Amino acid sequence: ELGWGECDVVLVTGDAYVDHPSFGVALIGRLLEEHGFRVGIIDQPDWHSAEPFRALGKPALFFGVTAGVLDSMVNIYTADLRLRKKDAYSPDERPGMRPRRAAIVYAQRCREAFGDVPVVLGGIEASLRRFAHYDYWSDEVRRSVLLDSKADILLYGNAERAVVELAHRLAAGEKIASIDDIPGTAFVRRRGEPVADDAIRLPYFDEVRTSPAAQVTAARMAAGQFHNKKPLVQAHGDRDVWVLPPAEPLAEAELDRIYELPFTRLPHPKYRGRILKAWETVRHSITILRGCFGGCSFCALAAHEGPVIQSRSIESVLREIERIRDTGESFTGVITDLGGPTANMYRMKCTRPGRCGRPSCLHPSICRFLDTDHGPLVELYRKAAAVAGVRKVLIGSGVRYDLALTSPEYIRQLCTHHVGGYLKVAPEHVAPEPLRCMQKPPIEVFERFMALFNQYSREAGLEQYLIPYLIAGHPGSRDEDMARCALWLKRHGFRPQQVQNFMPGPMTYSTIMYATGLDPLRPSGKGYRQVFVPRGAAARRR
Repeated sequence: ELGWGECDVVLVTGDAYVDHPSFGVALIGRLLEEHGFRVGIIDQPDWHSAEPFRALGKPALFFGVTAGVLDSMVNIYTADLRLRKKDAYSPDERPGMRPRRAAIVYAQRCREAFGDVPVVLGGIEASLRRFAHYDYWSDEVRRSVLLDSKADILLYGNAERAVVELAHRLAAGEKIASIDDIPGTAFVRRRGEPVADDAIRLPYFDEVRTSPAAQVTAARMAAGQFHNKKPLVQAHGDRDVWVLPPAEPLAEAELDRIYELPFTRLPHPKYRGRILKAWETVRHSITILRGCFGGCSFCALAAHEGPVIQSRSIESVLREIERIRDTGESFTGVITDLGGPTANMYRMKCTRPGRCGRPSCLHPSICRFLDTDHGPLVELYRKAAAVAGVRKVLIGSGVRYDLALTSPEYIRQLCTHHVGGYLKVAPEHVAPEPLRCMQKPPIEVFERFMALFNQYSREAGLEQYLIPYLIAGHPGSRDEDMARCALWLKRHGFRPQQVQNFMPGPMTYSTIMYATGLDPLRPSGKGYRQVFVPRGAAARRR
């Protein structure tokens, strides 16, 4: 119907295809389309042979491979290493529609399908495995995913800038092997190639694999790249993995343009009549920001998206609300979320950028150079609620309550108009040592937020409740800490519904603690202090 003789780019994803900006492969596909490229998408292919990867023919430029919105191992396994019974990103929540380590498997099948077509990795699974990393599921340190997948290049983070530049340069005739200067990319070269005077060498793979201290040092150096903006190089045998500095954050106008591309906001027609739980969750939600400066030790968002907040304009968000209202028969007048990685960092920024290497702008206390003005967010909430045809604007993203306490006006606006009976918040624990390891505020901070939430809800005549998210089995958490947590919950009348066992995913400080027993947040002399780690199924379940 399109009249194409071939695709320029074929994107392969582990998720059922939904043309909605919350799904990265749809966003990248629409962006490349806007730049004049012919884009095809193969979703959830049968990976047992290369034939399904030939379905759209040979792409003129490259295969783009992503495991999906979630890491495939997180998608397939619980924190206790049991198989999940449902997959929200597959039709009818059917499990088994993607392989383990999907980024590697898909890349290898693309190579088998057309051996001379460049293979480009992207998405969170590949992004967080760009360096040598501890792998919870095999309980070992694995090589960079670039080596195991044999991909030509990896785009990490939100890769809009990188993928557009890469596509244009390949279209202009450049060879993939010669492209080694695009920010936000990683690639493999023979030792000593290329040469960069400012490159920083991380502990090499064999050292990271055998030395806990080297593993911690490598993790700290990798985390510092968002601040020092220098190339990082990690040797793997006779080859080097190069990770270039991150791409510059998108400006407001660029972010607006991307989210206003002509998405249908619907699943592919082949899924008509099927349940797509992930889509149903976000179909009437809107992304207003990217990035997070919270620095929670267990969260990989900063390693993926970076700590700089990128915000859309109020006008762009309002236009998206109007499109949802005008194009969806299912819209009942309720916007289910205005958010992002966190609900309340909209337009916040460091007032002295480039001078600091803190892993968190909020821990152990809110940085005095952080602009915490909630005024623009309150304005956005009010204008969104005033759009004709909108009955309610809810906030589904997690509220960073320590940040919210800097603006009682924000908390009042939230409680009075934007809570649908329950509000998600994440104290994660109550005991001091686990909270310190997590880089979360003391429980007294949450209690102050809870008091204001209850006060403003009463004043509005609303019966509303907080749902605290908690993590068990995190490094630093002993049996007595969990007992203290249970007593606190009982004292405050909570019946916990959202408690999960800690899952050590790649490229987080918490995972480094779990893997090494050392605390990367507390250097001591020439080494690192030890941290208690609950190990084994019995200890983790206690």
